[in-house]
Amino acid sequence: MQWVETASEYLKNIKTYANTIDLYDVAEMMIIAFLLYSILAWMKTTRSWRVLRGLVVIVLFLLAVDLMQMTTIIWMTRNVLGFAVTAIIVAMQPELRQALEQLGEKNFLPSFSNSSRKLEESFSEKTVGEIVKACVEMGKGKTGALIVVERKESLKDYERTGIEVDGLVTSQLLINIFEHNTPLHDGAVIVRGNRVTYATCYLPLSDNLDLSKELGTRHRAGVGVSETTDSLTLIVSEETGGISLAYEGELRRHLTAEELREKMRQIMDLNGEEDAKGAHKRRGKNRAKSEKKDTE
Repeated sequence: MQWVETASEYLKNIKTYANTIDLYDVAEMMIIAFLLYSILAWMKTTRSWRVLRGLVVIVLFLLAVDLMQMTTIIWMTRNVLGFAVTAIIVAMQPELRQALEQLGEKNFLPSFSNSSRKLEESFSEKTVGEIVKACVEMGKGKTGALIVVERKESLKDYERTGIEVDGLVTSQLLINIFEHNTPLHDGAVIVRGNRVTYATCYLPLSDNLDLSKELGTRHRAGVGVSETTDSLTLIVSEETGGISLAYEGELRRHLTAEELREKMRQIMDLNGEEDAKGAHKRRGKNRAKSEKKDTE
C-alpha cells in the first residue's frame, strides 16, 4: 500500500538523520526544549496563556483551510498576516514588558521550591476558614472589604499598585486591614497560598452593563479582576454587609457563611483534600477500634 511505503521511507530518512547527529546538535535541542518549556511555564501564569490557546485554534483552522484549498481565505490570510503580528505584539505589551523585566532580574530561571515550602504556602481548608470568618465578622459590622485569591494566573501586575504585607492569612489580620480609617483599608487585598501578600491594590473595573446599578466601585472592581484573570474575589458590602463572590466574570451575592465556604472549596479544588483527610481520620478510628479489640 502507498501509505506503508511512505511511512517506511519516512523511517529511513529519520535513521539517516539520526546517524548525522553529533553532540552539538543534542545540546542545541536541549537548549531549544528548555527555552520552550520556560516560555510556556511563564505564559501559563499570565493572561498570555489564553491568547496562546486562541492562536492555536486559529492555526488549526488555517491548516484545515489549506488542506481544503480554500483559495479566498488563504489569500486574505496572507494579506492580513503582517498586521496580525503587529496587533498581537500591541495586545501583549504588558506581558512582554513583564517578561523582559524578569529576564533582567537575578532569579529569572524557574524556581523549583522544595515540597515542604509548597505545603507551607498552599491554600488550605484553614485558610478558607479564616477568610470566611473575617468576611462574616466584617459583614456584621458593615466593614467594606475586597479580597482577591490568586489561583493559576499571576496577579503581580496588580500587586505593584499596592503595599507589601506578607503575613499569614488570619481573620484578625484581614479585619484589621479593612478597619475604617486605617492606612491599608482602601483598595484590595491579594492572597497567594496561605499568605496575604499585598494590600491597597488597584483593580480594573468591569464594563459589564448587566451588573445592577446599585453595585458600587468595590463590586465592579471584584468582577473586573475576575474577568481578566482566573482569580477568586470576595466582596463585603459597606452599605448592607452582604457577602458576594466573583469568579469568571459572574457575581454571586448575599452568600451565607456555609455557602461561601462551599463555593471557595469548590473553586479552589479543596474537596479532594477534605476527602483525603476524612479517609485518614476513618482509618485512624478503625485502627484504634481494632487495637482496642486486641487488648480485650
